[in-house]
Amino acid sequence: MRDFAAAVAPEDDGERLDKWLSEKEGTLSRSAVQKLIEEGRVLVNGAGAVKSGRLRAGDVVEVEIPPPVELKAVPQDIPVEIVYEDEDLLVVNKPQGMVVHPAPGTPDGTLVNALLYHCAGRLSSINGVIRPGIVHRIDKDTSGLLLVAKNDRSHADLAAQIQAHSFRREYRAVVCGHMPQNAGAVNVPIGRSKTDRKKQAVHGINEKEAVTHYEVLASYPGYDFCRFVLETGRTHQIRVHAAYLGHPVAGDPVYGAGRPAPGLNGQCLHAGLVGFIHPSTREYMEFTAPLPAYFTAFLKRIEK
Repeated sequence: MRDFAAAVAPEDDGERLDKWLSEKEGTLSRSAVQKLIEEGRVLVNGAGAVKSGRLRAGDVVEVEIPPPVELKAVPQDIPVEIVYEDEDLLVVNKPQGMVVHPAPGTPDGTLVNALLYHCAGRLSSINGVIRPGIVHRIDKDTSGLLLVAKNDRSHADLAAQIQAHSFRREYRAVVCGHMPQNAGAVNVPIGRSKTDRKKQAVHGINEKEAVTHYEVLASYPGYDFCRFVLETGRTHQIRVHAAYLGHPVAGDPVYGAGRPAPGLNGQCLHAGLVGFIHPSTREYMEFTAPLPAYFTAFLKRIEK
């Protein structure tokens, strides 16, 4: 159990309680704050509160935050496409719509659940019981290649390659509109959004260096088909940088136009290539995955 308490500053006079508390506490989403309020764990000036209540300067807000419920991934017999496998690692081609690891609201049915079954539990433990084997992640609605470690030694080696920017990752994407030039790079730091803790933003909180290279492969009416190469690997990096250029990934429900593109269930973004030094053999390995059906169908739709 941990507690949080703070006084409302003059510049925050009139703010909604749930919005203010989510931003000030820093780790709780707005929905999580609302649940705490409903459970009576939030007090304003010593009295119970409502989530839509407005704060006044000088109000004292106290919160009782219960410890998080520990999730544990369990093996599930879920089909998964294995592109490569040996004693140290796997390369998996994740379909669009599959969550990588369990989280509140998605306790099972994830890639991790499938891998635990496929590998009989032989996955690295560095990232804990919720993300065993997961060296890097891609979003639920991004398809494509993921590297998975079977032991801690391999995991540490591969993570070091990512940190050193020697781990190669290429993506294909369709973006809205036309890019400013046929090839270029975006070198703009990314951090947590100052207004929405679930989003990332350029010049955000605790920002870190982020570099994305792009090349236009083909142009269609209203869209460009692009190759993106990550130099760094920040959360949502391609999606944030594409939106920063004014050309969000087609179908992106978070950084795009706020509505899905016709024929898409999420962003049109595919992790098509990974390249790395094998942690045991020290040989360079590279794997590719063809564009999935949802992606090629969208290309056919927009070329008309």
